[in-house]
Amino acid sequence: MALSAASSLSMSFVSTPSTNSNSFTSSFLSPFLLKPKSVLRPFSSTKSRVLVVRSEQAILPVISFTGEKVGSATLEVKSAPPATAKAVVHRAIITDLQNKRRGTASTLTRAEVRGGGRKPYAQKGSGRARRGSQRTPLRPGGGVIFGPKPRDWSIKINRKEKQLAISTALASAASAADAFVVEDFSDEFASGPKTKDFLAAMKRWGLDPKEKAMFLMMEVEKNVYLSSRNIGTLKMLTPRTLNLFDILDSQKLVFTRSAVEYLNDMYGLNSTSDDFEEEEEEEAEEDDGTDQEESEDVESDGTS
Repeated sequence: MALSAASSLSMSFVSTPSTNSNSFTSSFLSPFLLKPKSVLRPFSSTKSRVLVVRSEQAILPVISFTGEKVGSATLEVKSAPPATAKAVVHRAIITDLQNKRRGTASTLTRAEVRGGGRKPYAQKGSGRARRGSQRTPLRPGGGVIFGPKPRDWSIKINRKEKQLAISTALASAASAADAFVVEDFSDEFASGPKTKDFLAAMKRWGLDPKEKAMFLMMEVEKNVYLSSRNIGTLKMLTPRTLNLFDILDSQKLVFTRSAVEYLNDMYGLNSTSDDFEEEEEEEAEEDDGTDQEESEDVESDGTS
């Protein structure tokens, strides 16, 4: 009934010319007047943000074992844009540090502490506060309130993001003139390890033994390792042990020529790390296939 009255009312008013300028009438008719259909406009999607990875090239001086400059080497690795470089490196270093946590801290609650099953004294009449157990967290030897329990602290980070963080840190150190290249000096310690000779070589290279330094070599010879292990501010790393924390924690980075070539191949724009990983995955799949075939052969022999 109300709908028919509203429709007749709207028809009667719509047929009359709109000469009345009364605001009350226009506001009253607004719910009943037929409005033109709104034109559907396409949704303006926001532009997707694409992470642009750039390459930074740095010319590093090459120094001989005697401390003389004998040439230069080019370090060209990937680097994150300045707007996101800090966030990428921060995420990677937080992931490394958090994944080192063992998560084995454990405490006992009042229900897990041995003893305390008997009520120590009566509820009333003693004048003391009521107590139901001697293992209450309020007493020594009692349980722990909200104490730590074993947990897994590990977090995940994408492989390419971690590689980008390492290459960004290397590029930043190289651009700040905190890195240089030394010629291979393994033969200098062939006669035997000598920490005194290694300290003298560091001074010739312009390194302060009191400042933290990182050496990246493809392979650390035994005598070189023994000569440098007593220097607490020194880190001798290989491609297998290269990590972001030691790069950021060191004030000077020292590479060998072969190490620079490895960094260019591994962390450059045309890096071959993806190819190596694809080959490893293919080999793993082939090994799984051969294992399955061998297991099937064994089962068939057993049934026969």
